[in-house]
Amino acid sequence: MSDLQYLVRQPITAVENPPLLILLHGYGSNEQDLFSFAEELPDDFLIVSAQAPNSLSFGSYAWYAINFDDINGKFSDLEQAKESIDKIAVFIDEIIAKYNTNPAKTFLLGFSQGAILSYSLSFFYPNKVQHVIALSGYINTELLPTSISKEIKTDYYCSHGSVDQVLPVEWARKSKPFLDNLSFNNTYSEYPVGHGVAPQNFYSFKKWIEDRM
Repeated sequence: MSDLQYLVRQPITAVENPPLLILLHGYGSNEQDLFSFAEELPDDFLIVSAQAPNSLSFGSYAWYAINFDDINGKFSDLEQAKESIDKIAVFIDEIIAKYNTNPAKTFLLGFSQGAILSYSLSFFYPNKVQHVIALSGYINTELLPTSISKEIKTDYYCSHGSVDQVLPVEWARKSKPFLDNLSFNNTYSEYPVGHGVAPQNFYSFKKWIEDRM
């Protein structure tokens, strides 16, 4: 059992085996954050917004700790991050089984810390999800399996704010050459915003999702 709490939007249009979109929020947020996207996304989808397991304060959660000290500066708790990846993988299987979604049409959308884990999960669990939408995140090379399967068919939508003050855009720009080197289908775009999702960005990834239904 994953034990992750979540919100769910049932398909508005009745579908026997609906496509599934899972939302992973960023550090210090909660399952309500990205759920606002749901009302604007395709009616056929079952949309699930998961809450990270680690509580920071009331209404504030993290998939893994970000620590600060005088020697290492800012660093991520990679062991906790991997635990969350494993929990999310189990959670995806539980949701597919519970709601009878189409296992060949699973989309994983993450913002910031959620995007980092979305990338990593797709490498640790090849083809568990067919589509990854990574918003304002990056590929953490410290959070990868020892070897990445060449059989991964997942495709990736990657975007970032060009003036992001939380996660530098230079980190995100490395995602496309990384994925290209593995011959994984991907698209990368930037928007003139900080650590957030511009309206143009939303409509861009919405169309990307609709094109893959």
